[in-house]
Amino acid sequence: MSASSLDTRDLALPPTAAPRELPPAVNAARLLVSRATTFCVLELRRIAHDRSELYTRAIQPALWLLVFGETFTRLRAIPTGHLPYLDFLAPGIMAQSALFIAIFYGIQIIWERDAGMLSKLLATPTPRAALVFGKSFAAGVRGATQVVVILILCAILRVGINWNPLNLLGAVFIVVISAGFFSCLSMTIAGLVLSRERLMGIGQAITMPLFFSSSALYPTYVMPGWLQAISKVNPLTYEVEALRGLLIGWPTTLWLDTVVLAGATLASITCASLLLPRLANR
Repeated sequence: MSASSLDTRDLALPPTAAPRELPPAVNAARLLVSRATTFCVLELRRIAHDRSELYTRAIQPALWLLVFGETFTRLRAIPTGHLPYLDFLAPGIMAQSALFIAIFYGIQIIWERDAGMLSKLLATPTPRAALVFGKSFAAGVRGATQVVVILILCAILRVGINWNPLNLLGAVFIVVISAGFFSCLSMTIAGLVLSRERLMGIGQAITMPLFFSSSALYPTYVMPGWLQAISKVNPLTYEVEALRGLLIGWPTTLWLDTVVLAGATLASITCASLLLPRLANR
């Protein structure tokens, strides 16, 4: 058969399939992940340009361990069984350091509102949750640096830490999601009070009650009954218990601690995202 007798349809290329459109939910999820990653990178660059804050933040946990921890270890005033009090205290100071960093994070977003940056960001297609997630990620990174500082101090003071790399990574993860929760809580409060001064006052008013009603300094079984009830709804208690379980083998329900912290973080991101327009339009 000659080439001229071939049907031209045999030589035609197969039709190109039309590009398949993704469902709107998938596109929204991709946009959220992309923008959240961008904001996380921006926050990391901010931290890299201002390292002095990371150094000054290391002073407080050092004082707690060197002064408070060493003194109460000698006094044996707080019953911790056969566990040295300094070992018991170290995870609590990790949680406290992350709390003190994150609880005032709403001040930064109020400053961005006053500078006109927040309204510009909200005018773009960027999901509000991506902005909040980026801020919470930055708080988590700052909290993770405190973990590194305290672990170095623990090595110097010969604290009985479990140095298994998986346990250390688990502790960093717990601190990151907990710091994310407290930073989003701060941003939620900022969306309610709308001013820097009020946020500072509320932050100072709730920081110490959160700390002292948790198990950071003493076991829950030595608390009075009413304080034990408060401790059970205090997210800081779940963070401290998870850190103790990972780092010193303290008996705890690790999966429950992690689920509570992750659920609280997701809820706080949602609340902060819903209140962002109210803060920007003030």
